[in-house]
Amino acid sequence: MCGIAGILHTAPGAAPDRAVLTRMVDALRHRGPDDAGLFVDGEVGLGHARLEILDPAGGRQPMSLPDALFSITYNGEVFNYVELRADMETRGQRFETASDTEVVLRRFAQRGPACLGDFNGQWAFAVWDGRRRELFLARDRLGILPLYYASVDGAFLFASEVKALLRHPAVPAALDLEALDQLFTFWHPVGGRTLFRGIREVPPGCWLQVRDGRVTIHRYWDLPLGESPHRGSREELAARLRDLLIDAVRIRLRADVPVGAYLSGGLDSTAVAALVRRFTDTPIRTFSVTFEDPDYDESTFQQEACRHLGTEHSTIACATESIGQHFPEVVWHAEKPVLRTAPAPLFVLSRHVRESGYKVVLTGEGADELLGGYDIFKEAKIRRFWAAQPQSRWRPRLLDRLYPYLAEFQRLSPALRQRFFRIDAEAAKDPFFSHLPRWDMTAGLKLFLSEPVRAELWNYRATDELSASLPAGFSGWGGFARAQYLESTGLLPGYILSSQGDRMLMAHSVEGRFPFLDHRVAEFACRLPARLKMRGLDEKHLLKAAVGDLVPPAVRARPKQPYRAPDATSFFRADGEPLPFVRALLDPALLERFGIFQPEAVAALVRKARLGRISGARDNMALVAVLSTQILVDRFIDRRERT
Repeated sequence: MCGIAGILHTAPGAAPDRAVLTRMVDALRHRGPDDAGLFVDGEVGLGHARLEILDPAGGRQPMSLPDALFSITYNGEVFNYVELRADMETRGQRFETASDTEVVLRRFAQRGPACLGDFNGQWAFAVWDGRRRELFLARDRLGILPLYYASVDGAFLFASEVKALLRHPAVPAALDLEALDQLFTFWHPVGGRTLFRGIREVPPGCWLQVRDGRVTIHRYWDLPLGESPHRGSREELAARLRDLLIDAVRIRLRADVPVGAYLSGGLDSTAVAALVRRFTDTPIRTFSVTFEDPDYDESTFQQEACRHLGTEHSTIACATESIGQHFPEVVWHAEKPVLRTAPAPLFVLSRHVRESGYKVVLTGEGADELLGGYDIFKEAKIRRFWAAQPQSRWRPRLLDRLYPYLAEFQRLSPALRQRFFRIDAEAAKDPFFSHLPRWDMTAGLKLFLSEPVRAELWNYRATDELSASLPAGFSGWGGFARAQYLESTGLLPGYILSSQGDRMLMAHSVEGRFPFLDHRVAEFACRLPARLKMRGLDEKHLLKAAVGDLVPPAVRARPKQPYRAPDATSFFRADGEPLPFVRALLDPALLERFGIFQPEAVAALVRKARLGRISGARDNMALVAVLSTQILVDRFIDRRERT
């Protein structure tokens, strides 16, 4: 994968400044350290920072067709480019390189936006149509790769990351408080917003066109949840799922460099590595991160998976103090506040992968969202069961099985549990029922906001904007389908694939590939009956039936454990002293100057942390959220204003 950027002037006679475009590309060199290039044609300029994966000699970008009527800057991989190229060659098309970039460009020249339906992969690209003088941008179906844009002073700008857009002198660096409100509710912005006012994100499954100064967005794909389910026996559907996963893994091994895999010790990543070992001739190197704290460490299961699969394996130990030390870099790459420190160990892991000589890794992301693996799905199922008899004493006890690792939850009284989990008749009718407890808890972060910020957000309701982005008929879907859609179109691209995925991988120039996010797998999974995704409280039931024989019994039978990392303890030394950057950013005077949070409330939180009294999810989340927001304002906004 790479970094892309571009400028299109909409004012007559204006042309892009090559020096500015170069600075935009330079901001993306961590994504593409192997090469860089520019293309300028009148009012348009395209830029590219390249990570060489396919055809190192012939795949330089930006790339133009011989007649220069179509030019592309492209970030990503279309894994079925081999088949597409063969099809196009039988129809008389000739190719000059062995890259997938040329396949994408020529396919677009032939079919226009319809070509997106032909592609199997992950992409964010821009094509300049020199005949019509129009710019086309597209993002992959599930939002694996990022693509941002802004319109300023008669120019349309785009880039893989916000920091590249901010290299343009006309782009302001200002915090979008409504986007912050959304993130402090859903963990991510919605509706194409970013944390920066005036900078937006192309939504997953959409393409964008700029013509005569007019910007239009079109959706070309969405998850087929809510559609009629597949027919077939459990065994037949499991076999079909297995075949799809085998092929999804097979085509994601296509590369001119070695391909590795993450191995967390869970079912999903172990299944991916097992499919490589069993059904391909490709040797696989696996990588894991371990923790010194046994509450977070999964090395026992990682070792069991390695022994079973016989992979060449290496681990990187992530000390709690290193999480704090790397956290400012994590936020710099994430370009948004984060509510957990979980991205930091993945930042450390990707560095280890790159230092080991690898540029590409397969991972297991997407299985939980698409095949019913998260505790939130179990929780919603139990809550609906409980809500049918709110006064039952034994129904709520089923929740005890979900969160044994959350001491704060275990201490809640029955009455508080009922209130926390929104067990009442009205809440059960809410289309967002599955997510209400999570959103309620996250929204508690807003109590730390300063009075001026809270006043500005007084009449804003984040759920209104979310509701406007949902497909027609959403409220009439089954509860399981609604929960899956919210996870798969919200948290997955907005947090998992960005703050924990692309940004932490590409911080060290590593490309992630995700077999479970093959659109054929996603479409198949969406139309499975809910009872096959979660049978009783057995999560990912059909996935276990499809690949369970490939993974060790201990991994197959282990309960789902969410990936977590130490939070508040990462930012304080053993004697209770905060790390220097923490002390500086949470200083009352700086909090007052930035104006986002109440200094008194943050000071009380810091005192608890220094005394080692932060243990619950709320306080840990609050500390990480406040600190990461302060880092964001300091690095992206305040420093720019001062220079």
